[in-house]
Amino acid sequence: MERSGASEATGSDASGPDPQLAVTMGFTGFGKKARTFDLEAMFEQTRRTAVERSRKTLEAREKEEEMSREKELRQNEDIEPTSSRSNVVRDCSKSSSRDTSSSESEESSDSSGDELIGPPLPPKMVGKPVNFMDEDILGTLPPPLNEEEEAEEEEEEEEEEENPVHKIPDSHEITLKHGTKTVSALGLDPSGARLVTGGYDYDVKFWDFAGMDASFKAFRSLQPCECHQIKSLQYSNTGDMILVVSGSSQAKVIDRDGFEVMECIKGDQYIVDMANTKGHTAMLHTGSWHPKIKGEFMTCSNDATVRTWEVENPKKQKSVFKPRTMQGKKVIPTTCTYSRDGNLIAAACQNGSIQIWDRNLTVHPKFHYKQAHDSGTDTSCVTFSYDGNVLASRGGDDSLKLWDIRQFNKPLFSASGLPTMFPMTDCCFSPDDKLIVTGTSVQRGCGSGKLVFFERRTFQRVYEIDITDASVVRCLWHPKLNQIMVGTGNGLAKVYYDPNKSQRGAKLCVVKTQRKAKQAETLTQDYIITPHALPMFREPRQRSTRKQLEKDRLDPLKSHKPEPPVAGPGRGGRVGTHGGTLSSYIVKNIALDKTDDSNPREAILRHAKAAEDNPYWVSPAYSKTQPKTMFAQVESDDEEAKNEPEWKKRKI
Repeated sequence: MERSGASEATGSDASGPDPQLAVTMGFTGFGKKARTFDLEAMFEQTRRTAVERSRKTLEAREKEEEMSREKELRQNEDIEPTSSRSNVVRDCSKSSSRDTSSSESEESSDSSGDELIGPPLPPKMVGKPVNFMDEDILGTLPPPLNEEEEAEEEEEEEEEEENPVHKIPDSHEITLKHGTKTVSALGLDPSGARLVTGGYDYDVKFWDFAGMDASFKAFRSLQPCECHQIKSLQYSNTGDMILVVSGSSQAKVIDRDGFEVMECIKGDQYIVDMANTKGHTAMLHTGSWHPKIKGEFMTCSNDATVRTWEVENPKKQKSVFKPRTMQGKKVIPTTCTYSRDGNLIAAACQNGSIQIWDRNLTVHPKFHYKQAHDSGTDTSCVTFSYDGNVLASRGGDDSLKLWDIRQFNKPLFSASGLPTMFPMTDCCFSPDDKLIVTGTSVQRGCGSGKLVFFERRTFQRVYEIDITDASVVRCLWHPKLNQIMVGTGNGLAKVYYDPNKSQRGAKLCVVKTQRKAKQAETLTQDYIITPHALPMFREPRQRSTRKQLEKDRLDPLKSHKPEPPVAGPGRGGRVGTHGGTLSSYIVKNIALDKTDDSNPREAILRHAKAAEDNPYWVSPAYSKTQPKTMFAQVESDDEEAKNEPEWKKRKI
C-alpha cells in the first residue's frame, strides 16, 4: 500500500497540478504530494523507548534499595547472617526483575499493538487488580467520631425534625397599611406573587411583592361592591381570577387586575322554595373555589342555602344545598368550604351543627353532627387538612375543634379560651400538616391580639405570636412561600417570614430601597422644537429633566409663584398695606363699614318724601294706568253719637 501510494504521488508530481482544477475546487495547493506514515515503525520505536525507560527506572530502584540495605547492615551487629540474607534477597529481586523484563519483552514482541506504553507496575502490584481504595494509595481514613458525639448529633437532628415549632417563619415581619378599619379578607395567589386585602372600608387593595419597594404601597385600590363590606377574597386554583364575597347577595369574580369578569344573579325573594330561585336572596357570608375544577365556586348566604356556580353561567347557579336541622327546619350556614379533592362540601350553621355533603348529591348530607359548637353562635371557619382526613372548625363559642372525617361522631380534640368577636376569624393548617393556627380577638385597649399555634398530634398550645394591639381576624399560611399573612382589626396586614426558611414573597420587596418622590412635572413649560428657526429664536435644548425642574421651580413665572403682600408704600399699581397716604387710606377703608343699626322700615320711608316729590323711576311708568288711591274716612266717637237715630237716644 505504501509503494502504490508513493507511485501515485510521483505520478501526480510528474503531471503537475492542474490550475483550472484548483480554481474550480476553491483552494490552492491541490495536487501536492501527501505525507505518508509508517505506523508499524512508529509503534516499534515507541515500544523500544518504553522498554528502555522501564529498564532504567528498575536499575535506579535496585541501586536505591542496595544503598538502603547496606546502611542497615552496617548498623546491625550481626553482619554475616544479615549479609547472606541480603544477598539472597538481592538475587531474588534481580531474578524477579529480569523475569518481568523478559516477559514484557516477549509480550511486546508477540503483540506490539496491545502493549501499554510507560513504565511497568511495581512488583507488589503485578498480578493484582488495581484497587483505588487501597490504603497504600490513598492513605488511612480519618479516625471516626466518638459514639457519644454521633448520638448527640442524631438526637439534635431528630428533635429539629420532630419539633414543628422550629419551622414557624416568624423571625422577620413587614406591615402593609390597608386602611383604618378591619381587614376582613385576605387572598394570595397560588404562586405567591400577589396579595389581595379587603376590609370594612369597602376597599380591595392589590399588593405585588416583586413590584413593591420598602415603602410597601399597594399598586391598585378599588371598590368592587360599592358600599358593602368585603367578607372573603380568594384566588382561583389557576391564579387568574379572584372571588369577591361581600355583604350583598351577589358574589363577583374579578381578574388579576381588578376588572369584573362576572356577577352572580340575584334570586326572587318571594319564592318559598329557595331551590327554585336562580340565586341568593339575602346577605352572603363566605365563598370558596373548587380546588380541581376551573371556574367552579361556592357561596353561602342568609337565605339558608349553599350554592355552587360556574363562571361561564352567571345567570343561574349550578346546584343548591339546603342545610336543615334534625327536625327539618331551615338553618343559616355561616361558612363553607371544599375538601382538598373537591368531592365533599362542608358547612357550619348557626345552630352549632356541621354538615358535610357529597358534591354530587344535594339532598341529604353525608355527615351531620348537630352539636359541634354552641347553638346561636356563628362558626367562623371550617377547613380541611392537606391529607384530607381532618377537619378543623373555629367556633363563635371561643373554641377550636378538630374532627376526623372517617369517624365523624365526636371531636378528636378541643381547645377553649380563644376569644373571637368577628364572624370571619380564620384557622388554617401548616404546610406540613403538623400545626393548626388561629387568631384571637381583644377589646380595644385591652391587650394585644395573638396568633396561636396548636400541635395537631397532641393539640397542645405550643407557640404564640403577639401581633398588634387589636384583634387578629384573618390568617393565611402559604405552602410555597412558607410565609404567614395576618389581617388585623386596626387596618393592618402583616407578613411573617424567615430569610432561611421562606421563599420569595416579602423577601423580594424588603431588599429594595424606597424610591425618591419626583417633583411635579407640571411646573415645566412645553418645549417646542423648531429646527428651521433662526438661532436667535431657538429655545435652548433641555438636557436633563431634573435640572430643568429645579430651575423652573426657582423661576417665579414658570412656577406660578403667588405675589407676596406689599410691604410699605404701594408700587406697580398695588396699594400698600399700611395706608401711608390719604388715597391708600380711603381705598382701603371705603365701603368697609356697612353696618346699619336702624330699622329697615324707617330706612325705606326715609326716601318716601323725595320719591313722592320727584317721581323718576316707577311713578311715571304707571301715571296713566295707575288708579288714584282712595282711603276710607274714619269717624270719631263724637261724630258717631251725633249721627245716631232718635229712637236709639231715647232707649239710652
